[in-house]
Amino acid sequence: MKNTMTISLLAVGKIKEPFYQAAIQEFQKRLGRYVNLNIVEVDDEKTPDSAKENEQKLIKKKEAERLIKQIRKEAYVIALAIEGRMLDSVELSEKIRLLGVNGKNHIVFIIGGSLGLSDEILKQADFCLSFSKMTFPHQLMRIILLEQIYRSFRIMNHEPYHK
Repeated sequence: MKNTMTISLLAVGKIKEPFYQAAIQEFQKRLGRYVNLNIVEVDDEKTPDSAKENEQKLIKKKEAERLIKQIRKEAYVIALAIEGRMLDSVELSEKIRLLGVNGKNHIVFIIGGSLGLSDEILKQADFCLSFSKMTFPHQLMRIILLEQIYRSFRIMNHEPYHK
């Protein structure tokens, strides 16, 4: 059966740690049954520890420009942001399912760098998703997001998953 939906995970920064890479590869393999998955990494900007607010905005703007170049116009964009809407696993599964039913066959999830996403990205996104009010390392967030996408497809297909 050919997968008709494409999910792109668009992220700032590269994953260097082998244990994170292994987890990401495992979820890529598992998701291959359900969806065409693309992971696109854009370069992050070096952020000095003493970066002032204006410098941080400039860094996020540069990262945003790189991200925007990777987004196709027809894609439905979900930005990960602390201030976004929280969904449980079943709600996320239903959101992805309904997007597919309504002809949105390309969903782009965006994960920002160490400073998060620029206001420009957040405003352009079709939906802002929050996993928690806590901040997570962007490398770990990729794994959490991939696991939830995998869980979403298990739920959609009435396959067992751990509650």
